[in-house]
Amino acid sequence: MNEAQQIKKFGTFGGVFTPTLLTILGVIMYLRLGWVVGNAGLLGAWLIIIVSFLITLSTALSMSSITTNIRIGAGGAYAIISQSLGLEVGGSLGIPRYVSQGLAVTMYIFGFREGWLSIFPTHSPFAIDFIVFLVLYGIAYKSADLAIRTQYFIMAVIFLSLAVIVMAAYSGSMQTTTVDALSWGTFQGSVENDFTGSSFWIVFAVFFPAATGIMAGANMSGELKDPGKSIPIGTLWAIGVSFLVYMGLAYWIARSATTDELLKNYNVIIDKSFFPPLVIAGVLGATFSSALASMVGSSRILYAMGQHGVLPASNWLGHTDKSGQPRNAMLVTGGMVFISMLLRDLNAIAPLVTMFFLITYAMLNVVVIIEQNLGLISFRPLFPVPKWIPWIGLLSSVLAMFIINPTISLISVAVVILVYGILSQRKLITPFEDVRSGLFVSFAEWAAKHTSQITHRQERAWKPNLLIPVSDAKSIKGVFSFLKNVAYPKGSIKLLGIGGKENGDKLATQVNELSQAFQRSGVFSSWAVIRTENFAEGVNFANQAYRGSFFKPNIVFLNLIDRDAYSIEFKEIIEETARLELGVLIYSQHPKSGLGQRQVINIWIRNRAPEWKISWDIGNLDLSILVAYKLKKNWGAKIHLVTVVDNEEQEKQAHKFMADLVDQARLPKTEITIHIGLFNEFVANAPSADLNIFGLVPNPDFSFMERMVNESQTTCLFIRDSGLENILA
Repeated sequence: MNEAQQIKKFGTFGGVFTPTLLTILGVIMYLRLGWVVGNAGLLGAWLIIIVSFLITLSTALSMSSITTNIRIGAGGAYAIISQSLGLEVGGSLGIPRYVSQGLAVTMYIFGFREGWLSIFPTHSPFAIDFIVFLVLYGIAYKSADLAIRTQYFIMAVIFLSLAVIVMAAYSGSMQTTTVDALSWGTFQGSVENDFTGSSFWIVFAVFFPAATGIMAGANMSGELKDPGKSIPIGTLWAIGVSFLVYMGLAYWIARSATTDELLKNYNVIIDKSFFPPLVIAGVLGATFSSALASMVGSSRILYAMGQHGVLPASNWLGHTDKSGQPRNAMLVTGGMVFISMLLRDLNAIAPLVTMFFLITYAMLNVVVIIEQNLGLISFRPLFPVPKWIPWIGLLSSVLAMFIINPTISLISVAVVILVYGILSQRKLITPFEDVRSGLFVSFAEWAAKHTSQITHRQERAWKPNLLIPVSDAKSIKGVFSFLKNVAYPKGSIKLLGIGGKENGDKLATQVNELSQAFQRSGVFSSWAVIRTENFAEGVNFANQAYRGSFFKPNIVFLNLIDRDAYSIEFKEIIEETARLELGVLIYSQHPKSGLGQRQVINIWIRNRAPEWKISWDIGNLDLSILVAYKLKKNWGAKIHLVTVVDNEEQEKQAHKFMADLVDQARLPKTEITIHIGLFNEFVANAPSADLNIFGLVPNPDFSFMERMVNESQTTCLFIRDSGLENILA
C-alpha cells in the first residue's frame, strides 16, 4: 500500500462538525453563561449571543465561499489566506495564530484543572495539569483519527449534560415567571469587582470567546476527504446547532435562577441541573475537547508553514510519517504547550488568543472582498455570498477587537505587521498562484483608465522609461550599470531584441536573461523580440506599437557601438521619435576612460543669446538635466553646468540664467562654469568630468559626436527632449 493510501481522511461530521461544535460549546457555556444572563438579563444575553454569532457566521460564510473556490491545502485559515494573498501575509497571521492556539491548549488545561479541583479540591494542581497534558498529547500524537474518536465520546457526554438540564426543566427548575425572565439586565458587575457595575460591551467581551471556535474544523483541511464541501457544511451546521443551544440554555437559566444566584454562583448551571455530576463531566469534557482540537489544529498549522518554507527547519517541520501524521510538528507543539504550562498563569496574554482569532477572521473577509471586487473569472465559488456579508464580517471583527481590549488589539496588529516585515525580507517562493497578481493587474487597469482621462501633460509624474534596442546582447553588458542607474528605482527598461530568423531564438534567450538581470537589480524590466533585418524599421515599428500602451517608453536609448552604419539608421529612428514625441539618448563611450569615477557630470548648455531668460520652456535641456539628476542621485556625484558665450554681457546673462535654473530646478551641489571664447577651443580644456552631456540637434552630426568623445576624453551622452519633460515641474 502506498503512502497516499495509508493517510486517514475524514468526512464532514468527524473532521469539521464535531471539533467545531465542541470548541464552541466550551467552558464559557457552563461557567459564564449564567453570569452573562444575570448582568444583561435574558433580552441582553440573547442580543449578546446573536451579535457574537453574527460575527462568526459572516466570517464562516466568507470562509465557505473561498474554500469552494480553491484547492485548499493543510493549515486551514493559514492555507486560505496564503493561497489568496501570498505566503508573507499568510505567515504573518499563521505564526502568531499558531503560538496563540498553542497557548489556548494551556488555558483549556488550566480550565480543566479548575473543574477537577471543584470535585477533588485536595489534588495537586500541577499533577492534574501534567496528567491532562500527557493524555492530550498522547491522543493527538497517536493520530488525528484517535482524537476525533475521542471527541465523539466527549460530544456524547456534553449532550447528555444538556439533556439533564432539559430534564431539570421538566422537574420544576423553571420557577420564575416569563415576564421576569424577559427583561433587560442592570449590569451589576461581578464578585471580582464587588458588583461595582458593568456594561453591555464588557459582558459581550466575556462571552464572545465562546463563539470563536469556527476554525477548529478548518484547521483539519489537509486531512479532509473533500475540504471544499466539508468545511462550509460542517462549520455552518456547527454554528447553527450551537446557536440554538446557547439561546435555549440562556432561556432555561433565566427561568431557573434568580439574578442574585446568576451573579454570585458561577456553577449555577451545575447546581440547577437534574444530575449535577453529569454536567460537571460536561464541563471537563468541554475543556478537554477544546484543548484536544487546539492541539491537533495548531500542529497542522505548523506543519503547513513548514511545507511552504515559512519557518526555519521547514523541511523537518513539513515532514509526515507513513500514516500522514505531522509528528515533528507535534513534537514542537507539545514542547511549546508544556513550557507555557510552567508559567502557571496566562491571564496577561490570554486576550491575545482571542485577538489573533479575530485578526484571522478579518483577513478571511478581506480575501473575499478582494476576490469579489476584482471581478476575475477565476473567482467562481460554488458557495457564493452577497457582497455585504464579508463587509459585515470584517467590520464586526475589527469592532469586536477594540471593544474587548483596544491595547491588546494594537499589540496584536503590531505583531502581525512585524512578522510580515520579517517574512517579506526572506523572499519566500510561493508554490501556488495567489490573488496578488490579479490585484496588481486590476490596480494597473484602474490607473490606466483614470490616467487616460487626464488631458494635461503629466510632467510631475515623469519617470525614465527606456526602450533599448538590442541586436547584440554583449553590447548591453558594457552599459548595464549605466542603464540601471538611469532607471533606478522607479523607472523601467524595455529591451527590444531585433534580429533575423537565424538568430531570433538565441537573441530571445539572451534578452530574457538581460531583463531578469535588471529585475534582480531592482529595475522593472520587460522584453520583446522583433524578427527583422532592418534595425531602424524594427525600432520604429516597436515605438509605434508601444504608443497605445499604458506603460509606454518615453526615451529611446541608442548605443553608437551597436551599429556600423548608424548614421543612416539612427537618423531614421531619431526622425520617427520626434514625430512620436519620444526623447532620445545616444551613448558614446570612451574606449579607455569609460565612466571614470562617476563623480562629476558636465551638462553643456548652448549659447542662447540674446534670449538668456528662464521660462516654463527652457528648450532642449529638460531631459538632459533629468537624466543627469538621476545619475547624480545613484552615483553620489555632482552636476556641473557649462556654457560658452561670446562676450561679457552674455556672460552676465548666462550666469543669471544658470543660477535661476539651479534654484528653480532644485539642483543641489551644482556648479556653474561660463567661458568666453570659442566652443571648439574650450572643449578639450573644459572642467574635468566623468560624463559629458550635450544636446542633440534635429539633424545630428555623428562625426561631431565622435570628436566630442575624443577631445573631452570622456564618455558622452547626446540627448534630445521629447517636449513632454519639464525639470521645473
